[in-house]
Amino acid sequence: MGNVSVIYRVLPQDVETNIEKIMEEVKSVMPKDVTLRGMQVKDVAFGLKEVLVAVLMKDEGGKSDEIEKLLGSIPGVGSVDVLDLTLV
Repeated sequence: MGNVSVIYRVLPQDVETNIEKIMEEVKSVMPKDVTLRGMQVKDVAFGLKEVLVAVLMKDEGGKSDEIEKLLGSIPGVGSVDVLDLTLV
């Protein structure tokens, strides 16, 4: 079994949500066996921003769904989507 690189798109609930706080929470919810490779904030539209979260993890069934649920449980997060999943 190899590793997978996953990029998640994390959208806040609204334009008033503190993106920096979401980014701090992302760091704290990551399991020890998942490597946070980086985060990037991008403008979406009308003042809304998204956070792109890149992680590296073992290629285990259900692991990416688990991370998606963890990211979605962060206060202020409206939705989480997988943008890219690549076997490394």
